[in-house]
Amino acid sequence: MISHDSYLESLSGKPSISIEMVCLGNICRSPLAAAVLHNKALEIEAPKIVVSSSGTSNYHIGEGAHKLSVKTWQNAGYEYDHTARQFSRNSFGDQDLILAMDLTNRAMILNAAQSDEERAKVFMLRQFDPQLSSIDPTSRSGELLQVPDPWGETIDSYEKVLEMVERAVDGLIARLTA
Repeated sequence: MISHDSYLESLSGKPSISIEMVCLGNICRSPLAAAVLHNKALEIEAPKIVVSSSGTSNYHIGEGAHKLSVKTWQNAGYEYDHTARQFSRNSFGDQDLILAMDLTNRAMILNAAQSDEERAKVFMLRQFDPQLSSIDPTSRSGELLQVPDPWGETIDSYEKVLEMVERAVDGLIARLTA
């Protein structure tokens, strides 16, 4: 079995790293996370980070991001274009990292994986938050790694998601550029 640490080390020195953010519907959390990573990645020279996002469900295929997600990332100064799509098994071949927003979606992604190599690519986004990086997603504390779904909530919930995502993305970039 491949450890997450050794897998991340194997990415060191790659000129380009492909990362897919995954939530349930691909209209709230994962496009918001993709917007943050896309914009922050433009500020670093190497590696080149290519960002995509998807949802484990087929509820919103072809739709844009939720209006409050868009408003939240635009208010924070990020620009990003998004069209919802469903997570595909092809992502295991196309992506270097697959970052789940919650434990349910992580489990669905892992269930689709067919090898230890594929499973090694799957992380919770918030595992890269320096304050949470010691938490094992399979432990009782794993719930602390979840990015709550703001769908149906007010913009305040989307802004809280943004704060969580920004901390995790900053930690991710620090890890990939170390």
